Amino acid sequence: MRPPCFVAGTRQEIGMSTVTVRTGEIVAMRLFDVAYAIDLGRAEALWASRAGAGASRGRLNTAAPKAVAFNVPPLELSLGESTIELGGGSARMVLGARLHDFGVVALSARVPVGDLDWAQFSDRFNALDQAIGPASDTALWTDLLDRVRAVIASALERPGPSSLQEDYLLCVVHTLAQPLTGAQLRDSVDLAALLSGESRPLSEDASRDILRRSFSYYADDLVVLTWDRAFIYEPRGDSDVIDVIEIANAQLVEFRYYDELLDDELPLMYDRVEKARGATSLLASRRFAHLARRLYTMVAEVTELTEKVDNALQVTEDVYLARVYSAALDLFRVPNVSAAVDRKLAIIRDTYSALYEEASSRRAEVLEIAITLLIALEIGIVVFRH
Repeated sequence: MRPPCFVAGTRQEIGMSTVTVRTGEIVAMRLFDVAYAIDLGRAEALWASRAGAGASRGRLNTAAPKAVAFNVPPLELSLGESTIELGGGSARMVLGARLHDFGVVALSARVPVGDLDWAQFSDRFNALDQAIGPASDTALWTDLLDRVRAVIASALERPGPSSLQEDYLLCVVHTLAQPLTGAQLRDSVDLAALLSGESRPLSEDASRDILRRSFSYYADDLVVLTWDRAFIYEPRGDSDVIDVIEIANAQLVEFRYYDELLDDELPLMYDRVEKARGATSLLASRRFAHLARRLYTMVAEVTELTEKVDNALQVTEDVYLARVYSAALDLFRVPNVSAAVDRKLAIIRDTYSALYEEASSRRAEVLEIAITLLIALEIGIVVFRH
């Protein structure tokens, strides 16, 4: 049991001008779908032999393995350090990648911060967004991805063009100059402005909506989630919440990939069915059977991968992380995209069943015609002989 957090001051005595971030970090993530699957064991061996940099299997720091754990622990790769210009000054940036076995690469850039008042801290966060966020034209992410792919290429199963991606920003505070509870910090600073990136004052309704997904477990921690940004106040330095947010984003990327894949496949499927129906009965049954086998293979592959994505994180007993994870999934609309994938798979399954029945019916027709012809031939032979 940790000792209680002693808080100096009251809500009235604390304001943004007196809140100073002693230690923390701002984190930018970009996630890419790169392949059908990644052989993490082979990728780890390739990275160790060719890149000469650190690699390790990811695990949650504080959660008990039986309470919450990765189904297949991702592979963490160290990409070294770099510098970045933020707000007129240079800052150190720690680069890394995390490979998920279902084909997603999550790149991250972490900028440590310290001894900044809240306004400076907020400005630094927005500066990172402008420098390497989704609206920037930086080549940082593609360069890092190319670097990773060049090493682990042979570990990628059916690699893709990596056109599908998601971005996310995290603002993390570890210690404050003046210790505060999560509730006091939320009342003392404008978290809505930080998470929206807006410089103009927001309405009460907008602020309330932005801060709606707030979570605390201990008195001195706080997590606030939004669509593209999150704020984390965690004095113990735990990274479990960051890992959970990353997994939710990775699932979104993968489900979006399959949603788009099936969107492209459905019109092609309808065209192939019409072409098969336009063939003669002798050829149609074969075409129907071939198309049915193709659709069955696609359904099996997509179902296998979506189940793997669904089970990427197993949450059983850690109620707090389960709440954060569930809120992130709902916020990112992962269940909606997953449901869309299921609906399209159901259409393809129904089409497969119909094609299989039609192929069987066509084969029965051909068989009936063949039997009729054989009977007629026998009758003709008998008549001819007599």
